[in-house]
Amino acid sequence: METTIQIKPLVFRCFFFSLFLSMLFLLFLCRQATTKPPTYVDTNTNTDLRIRPGYTSYEAYIQRQLNKTLNDKLRRIWTTRDWERKIQIFSIFFTELKHKNLLSNSSKSLSIGARVGQEVEALKRIGVSDSIGIDLVPYPPLVIHGDFHHQPFHNETFDFEFSNVFDHALYPDKFVGEIERTLKPGGVCVLHVALSRRSDKYSANDLYSVEPLKKLFRGSELLYVRTVDGFGLDTEVVFRKRVTLRS
Repeated sequence: METTIQIKPLVFRCFFFSLFLSMLFLLFLCRQATTKPPTYVDTNTNTDLRIRPGYTSYEAYIQRQLNKTLNDKLRRIWTTRDWERKIQIFSIFFTELKHKNLLSNSSKSLSIGARVGQEVEALKRIGVSDSIGIDLVPYPPLVIHGDFHHQPFHNETFDFEFSNVFDHALYPDKFVGEIERTLKPGGVCVLHVALSRRSDKYSANDLYSVEPLKKLFRGSELLYVRTVDGFGLDTEVVFRKRVTLRS
């Protein structure tokens, strides 16, 4: 009888300890589920636009992007060896857009994800003086601080927006939504994207056709798509924001 009395408390202790460990594990799983950021999913296009996994929070995504932008070696290259070369190539792209009447000297222009601002400098050199860039790390006076998922500008601010960092958007719908919000009616957006090759290790999504872009730009019309050679990006996609009649 004495042996039985000693065994029962031990059994109960083991049971409650196992229950406690199970509850901790369930709490851990719930926490993981709530901290994982949502991803853009479109059942019609998700095979052509894929969000890369691995980001446990938006802060983790931002930190990964900063790891590239703040890299001392890369910034030295961008501001020295690559500086004039990139400005010259961007100038060619933008001059062609002027010839197509999609950009003019009077255009108020924004470069999205501009890093140290070669595209902004190129716009200014061809006569588009009212130009600015945004990036997570500012580079005055060409680039101010800004997150392209939430642009720091009022509605209908710009006539022209350019970006070659669509692949870095964790939330492509927000990226495009902010472009359409800040573009004036009739304004033009030009994206350089990679379709036939994969982007770098800092990219947050992979794009396999222009179809997802056409669906994301709900308030714009697609003007044209053409092949380009833009620093590892192979396709230029151009949209114009629709003009809505006000009553």
